[in-house]
Amino acid sequence: MQTPVSVKDKKSFIQWFLNNYQLKKRESVWILNYIVNHHKLLSNVHFVRQAKFCPRGLIMTSTCTDEVPFRFYKEHLVTTDAEKTFHDIRMNQYESLYIQLNFNKSYQNVFYAAVLVENPFIPDEYFITEADQNMAKQLLDKTIYNYRRRSLREKIDNALDERDRKAFTELSEQLYTLEQKK
Repeated sequence: MQTPVSVKDKKSFIQWFLNNYQLKKRESVWILNYIVNHHKLLSNVHFVRQAKFCPRGLIMTSTCTDEVPFRFYKEHLVTTDAEKTFHDIRMNQYESLYIQLNFNKSYQNVFYAAVLVENPFIPDEYFITEADQNMAKQLLDKTIYNYRRRSLREKIDNALDERDRKAFTELSEQLYTLEQKK
């Protein structure tokens, strides 16, 4: 069982976030400022991943990523209208609101991790997203690159040890080409 995140921690995080990131929609800033200044509302806010699966999910994105700028999910309806979203948040302060913030390296951010809670609405059959696939591909590409680079460097060292100028030249060219592609 997860420990609930305090209102004070949520407020501090939102203030930190607003001071460090610029959101794609200016209305997102207004909504976050409204939330910060309403204790009861803030106590019903939960930061999650994949807010689209939540009964009331809000996704806001900073300018440093390619994700959708703004989405509000309520039951089976979706809107990009920030005014309608604000009205719903204002009128339903006692209902849980699940917020997903998209910003550069959010998965590695300790401040975000401190306020994130597990999303209880993610379906069991939901495992790998396109973002996860892209991240896995990047990791695989980096691993292959590092392996090839290390292997070529070892072969170059061996060619130097054996004073094999031809092998040294060919391997050095391969290493140069590999590094230029990266």
